[in-house]
Amino acid sequence: MVKSQTDTKPFAAFEWMLAARYLRARRREGFISVISLFSFLGILLGVATLIVVMAVLNGFRGELLDKILGFQGHASVYHSDISPILNYVEIQERLSKIPGVTRVVALVEGQAMASSLRNNTGALVRGISEADIQKLPSLNNDNLRTAMQQEDVQDETASFVGFDASGGIAIGERMAWRHQLGLGSRLTIISPEGPDTVMGTAPRIRDYPIVAIFKVGMSDYDENVVYMPMSEAQDYFVTDEGVSQIEVMVEKPDEVEELVLPLMAEAGANMSVNTWKERNMTFFNALAVERNVMFLVLTMIILVAALNIISGLIMLVKDKGRDIAILRTMGASRGTIQRVFFLTGAAIGTAGTFGGFVVGLLICLNTERIRQFISWVSGVDPFNPELYYLAQLPARMDSWQTVLIVLMALGLSFAATLYPSWRAAKLDPVEALRYE
Repeated sequence: MVKSQTDTKPFAAFEWMLAARYLRARRREGFISVISLFSFLGILLGVATLIVVMAVLNGFRGELLDKILGFQGHASVYHSDISPILNYVEIQERLSKIPGVTRVVALVEGQAMASSLRNNTGALVRGISEADIQKLPSLNNDNLRTAMQQEDVQDETASFVGFDASGGIAIGERMAWRHQLGLGSRLTIISPEGPDTVMGTAPRIRDYPIVAIFKVGMSDYDENVVYMPMSEAQDYFVTDEGVSQIEVMVEKPDEVEELVLPLMAEAGANMSVNTWKERNMTFFNALAVERNVMFLVLTMIILVAALNIISGLIMLVKDKGRDIAILRTMGASRGTIQRVFFLTGAAIGTAGTFGGFVVGLLICLNTERIRQFISWVSGVDPFNPELYYLAQLPARMDSWQTVLIVLMALGLSFAATLYPSWRAAKLDPVEALRYE
């Protein structure tokens, strides 16, 4: 016995064939095809833009977090009354034994002014031992240049070996550029907190040779930070044999709050602990708000494209009223008609979504090349490091976030087909054929 059309299984080959035929425009259906094309392009561009923007925002946050944590440490221990920590060696030993702590660094830190014949700029001076500065991954990279190696080891990779005995300072690449200085040049460090005289407090002024030039990759640090041997910094800032703070690095920076109480207990009385989240709370909260707002705004692009699918399908239903009536009289059920037009609209949304995913993926994998090309064509750097802190345009695609974007686009596209397909299914074949 031959099955009737009413017995056709859902999403059978017959329904796919009809949906594919409706996607191919004829001459008198050209306007409907144009709407479908723009719906496809709108979803493609919306998905691609959303993936790229979210990846760039994720990369921007990740790079900043890596730079900040690689430079500042995850928690800082200091005296509540801002006095020097004299027994810092004992405290370092106790803090390093806390489970979850990976590294403990003692620092002498103070604000000063860096002066040369070319420029005068503010500077954050950090006194650090040779052993500790060699452990900082943000400084020890391929961009480091030093003048401390001996002649017989000049071909080796630059390092801070000999930093303690050099009597010099290490500055960032952008600071060296601003002052037009190189290795061996001298930079004057001026602190307003000098010795007391009968005329008041005199500034402390000292010249130091530049023995190392580093590049962190974050303009704020490369332009404003000066590293000085620990003994030189203790003498310059008059901290006797003490330090101003102790920085602690932990295994899980996102869970550093759990170690605040153990750190305070081991540090001793009159000591305070400050985490990287507290120091940068406003900055990272602003990035989170910006990311959420951008997600909502760019979702509107996909929503507008989905509305185009609705308008295109409604016009297609009107144009195919006679065909729908004939199919119904031949035995096609309302479900069959509804699924045909659902497949027609869903095909546009699915193709646009996965096309946008491919385009977004390609752009994310080549963001830095695209930035360099735009800079070469326009002569203007669209990602100025002075404004955005970083020297390169980062992009980090989050797999779950990308899946969410794809599912959201598919969901909006499928939802856009429900009303037009329901309207097609409700069409009365007698009324459709009456005026033919």
